[in-house]
Amino acid sequence: MGETKRKRGAPKSKTPETAMDIDDAAPPPTSEPLADAGTSQPSRRGRGRPRKTDSANITASPERRSSRHVWEQNGDAAEPPLMVPSWASVARVVPAMDSVVKVFCVHTEPNFSLPWQRKRQYSSSSSGFVIGGKRVLTNAHSVEHHTQVKLKKRGSETKYLATVLAIGTECDIAMLTVSDDEFWEGVSPVEFGELPALQDAVTVVGYPIGGDTISVTSGVVSRMEILSYVHGSTELLGLQIDAAINSGNSGGPAFNDKGTCVGIAFQSLKHEDAENIGYVIPTPVIKHFITDYEKNGAYTGFPIIGIEWQKMENPDLRTSMGMKADQKGVRIRRIEPTAPDSHLLQPSDVILSFDGVNIANDGTVPFRHGERIGFSYLVSQKYTGDSALVKVLRNSKILEFKIKLGTHKRLIPAHIKGKPPSYYIIGGFVFSAVSVPYLRSEYGKDYDFDAPVKLLDKHLHAMAESSDEQLVVVSQVLVADINIGYEDIVNTQVLAFSGKPVKNLKNLATMVESCDDEYLKFDLEYNQMVALQTKTAKAATLDILLTHCIPSAMSDDLKS
Repeated sequence: MGETKRKRGAPKSKTPETAMDIDDAAPPPTSEPLADAGTSQPSRRGRGRPRKTDSANITASPERRSSRHVWEQNGDAAEPPLMVPSWASVARVVPAMDSVVKVFCVHTEPNFSLPWQRKRQYSSSSSGFVIGGKRVLTNAHSVEHHTQVKLKKRGSETKYLATVLAIGTECDIAMLTVSDDEFWEGVSPVEFGELPALQDAVTVVGYPIGGDTISVTSGVVSRMEILSYVHGSTELLGLQIDAAINSGNSGGPAFNDKGTCVGIAFQSLKHEDAENIGYVIPTPVIKHFITDYEKNGAYTGFPIIGIEWQKMENPDLRTSMGMKADQKGVRIRRIEPTAPDSHLLQPSDVILSFDGVNIANDGTVPFRHGERIGFSYLVSQKYTGDSALVKVLRNSKILEFKIKLGTHKRLIPAHIKGKPPSYYIIGGFVFSAVSVPYLRSEYGKDYDFDAPVKLLDKHLHAMAESSDEQLVVVSQVLVADINIGYEDIVNTQVLAFSGKPVKNLKNLATMVESCDDEYLKFDLEYNQMVALQTKTAKAATLDILLTHCIPSAMSDDLKS
């Protein structure tokens, strides 16, 4: 199909990359791009360390005091100022460094292009750290599609088997535990600190590539804003630092100069125009993940308000919407049909405030002294199922609604949360549900430029009409006598079967299996149609499965 080769002409963005160390002997994973260790700048890692403490506040050891010379100054005895070693700031975090562990994971990813099988397993190493309750935190991408996870403490030669308790794909955090009590002997949990200020010193501790022992890099907080989380395909609060974050640093803690944890290293920006740009998951996001797990016994995610909005910076636009000179807010463009209270809000409503916090015309709210941040930060502080008070302007009238917040239901999901991909085969036609991992499997890491335009449009702009809606495509056609002439149909959406709309893959499989018509008729995108004789197609399916060594005509989730 000529349509499947079309590409978008937009320039490629500077995408942050997750930082995880992959063994050289194993094939690299295709689910996430990896940070390139060759782009780090080790010579600059000393930049931004904490200022040296005043000598009057330093208590020297007796041995060093007795060995110092005493100077005569204006007839009085005086001591020279004590020089603080350059490693003093690092020494402060030494007790907490014993809580940093090395994470070894064996991954077995699904093969989304051939969903009845899995890819060859590969190994990776990353970092993690111990928190209260005999738990360990690391990055979600460090244990994605795991088959085995092991942890090794600093200075130990033993690797302990770990169990994954929860994986937060949106926030890129995973929680582990170890059943062996020996692992927890002599290990103190890391304490969390408050959000750091700009230019505050941070020390990133972990096990990056280049060696087997623990590594420490220092820097400062250079930016704090709503960031794009590469692994989760979402936007949450994040810290930008200038300390080097390389492959293997993922999941390691970032300490302040008091030795408390202020974040988790998780991705870096690799670009020819940028250097030493690393990103850290801050403590509000970490605490949200931990509290969510403790409240619900599982990770439920970060909620959304379920709207797309437009800035109201143009004065004529504000006047046309009936806004007064002292009113500020953002205009609702679209409302997610799957949002819990989607019927309360309407397009062209102007949101004036969220939970009592006024929203500016550019969509920001006050954050800290001299700082503003996107109002989605306020939403992300809530939990799934919570309610929020939203004040809107509608037809020049101010209305207030109590909105229930829910998780985001994407038509093309960013993750399938560890489940095997679904598929259905009839007459050699392989039907699949589209997801971001599927697009990446079919078109590589630059899928957002190489995938068919119509699929990209749905990926970027389409909204799911119901919670179980899926975008179903003909993934490929396994060639057989019955499907002659259809061989070139690839990744084309299935719109209807026998004139009935296709809601999801299970809906399609049910309709086909129960069809008694003489022909199976599929309506596809681009006004294409496929017709197969029902009895012949169902009989030929068994031979096609045998030829391609496929164990079943449908995935297990479609059989129930």
